[in-house]
Amino acid sequence: MGYREKAEVMDAEAMDRALTRIAHEILEANKGAGDIALAGIMTRGVEMATRLAQRVERIEGKSVPVGSLDISFYRDDVATRFNPELHATDIPFPVEGRTIVLVDDVLYTGRTIRAAMDAIMDYGRPAAIQLAVLVDRGHRELPIRADFVGKNVPTARRERVKVLLREYDGREAVVILEADGKGE
Repeated sequence: MGYREKAEVMDAEAMDRALTRIAHEILEANKGAGDIALAGIMTRGVEMATRLAQRVERIEGKSVPVGSLDISFYRDDVATRFNPELHATDIPFPVEGRTIVLVDDVLYTGRTIRAAMDAIMDYGRPAAIQLAVLVDRGHRELPIRADFVGKNVPTARRERVKVLLREYDGREAVVILEADGKGE
């Protein structure tokens, strides 16, 4: 089944403003950059985490470490997924006793975040885990909520939300996709 773009819900400027606001909220909630580290969930979450870290450094004057998480083998549907795309997890900082901010592009059912929490716990026991997402589209299946949200976008289950990034897509936007009605 194919998908076509139904609507653009954020343009590049809106994405930029949302990330700047999230960076401020992270700093406020944690009383500064202190012992926080960002862990982006592959793939677009890593880019979001990098952008947040740049903003935090600009605001606070202190850099925060950024890591990347591949949660492929932590997913509860790993046995049913064909040829998962694998990436290297890179957590270049101690997790123990630190506040880890998981960063992802879209929060949907909560299953990806549950897998990310399992993955980060393999590296140690953080003082706290927080969640920052650019878009929360609802339809949770697990009791997980984001601490920091760029935009809430109500969607139908049959729709998809796609974060487009210059690095991957040549364009900065958040779009809602809907099935094009063509067969598989």
